[in-house]
Amino acid sequence: MGAGHDHGHTHTHVPTTGTAAAAYRGRLRVALSITLAVMVVEIVGGMLADSLALIADAAHMATDALGLGMALLAIHFANRPPSETRTFGLARAEILAALANCLLLLGVGGYVLYEAVQRFFTPAATEGGLMIWFGAFGLVANMISMSLLMRGQSESLNVRGAFLEVAADALGSVAVLISAVVILTTGWQAADPVASLVIGLMIVPRTVKLLRETLDVLLESAPKDVDMAEVRSHILALDGVEDVHDLHAWTITSGMPVLSAHVVVRSDVLNAIGHEKMLHELQGCLGHHFDVEHCTFQLEPSGHAEHEARLCH
Repeated sequence: MGAGHDHGHTHTHVPTTGTAAAAYRGRLRVALSITLAVMVVEIVGGMLADSLALIADAAHMATDALGLGMALLAIHFANRPPSETRTFGLARAEILAALANCLLLLGVGGYVLYEAVQRFFTPAATEGGLMIWFGAFGLVANMISMSLLMRGQSESLNVRGAFLEVAADALGSVAVLISAVVILTTGWQAADPVASLVIGLMIVPRTVKLLRETLDVLLESAPKDVDMAEVRSHILALDGVEDVHDLHAWTITSGMPVLSAHVVVRSDVLNAIGHEKMLHELQGCLGHHFDVEHCTFQLEPSGHAEHEARLCH
């Protein structure tokens, strides 16, 4: 801001004690331990039963384990305090971890779909009885992990990515169980690659949805629960406000939306009530109607925009 400009600024404090995912660090660790255990068990079960569905689910578990590990590492970096060069700290590390999870999930989903199609042409003799035992073990373990992450998935994209992975695993275990029952009761071996196709098709759409939300954050789109037209109308409705420009809203990381705006106020109103009261009114207006963590306002008297335009030229 150049010298001589009579601007008013205000902002709400950005907490440095932790991001939305930090509160679920312990639960993510437990989910990671469970995922690693299920992965090992399903690899063994897939080899013993010659089941592509179990191997596919184990491969997904391996990706989940890597994703959960990255999520925990991202939380560690995201909760480091801000510095002079990184004024928001490393909070966006969580979003980068969510992006990496998406890419891994898409890779695994594509691999499972390819292998399932191949299995139709080269069928194998799958042991349905063993599949039931290993599938049931995976289902119970995944349900435990889902219960641990259920609440956090609504607060953090990072935790949501982990929750979706575990949820897909649980559905995969259900598909394994169904295919095992079909093989045992009918002898139809194609049930195994069919279950693998189901697992792959469950992975991809959910991952695409998460990827879209993650890219929205990285591209600094407006938070999905913040209607920018409504924000503008609320600001313009305040007494003395003539215009609002350079209005921006974006998300640093899950649970940390940010908003900034230049607000043009009639000079007589600014002189009558002062900058501080005007800023309090703006804070109260947005704080009451919108859940925005960090707001920055620049107050400008009438005619200031033309003054700045002349200075720029």
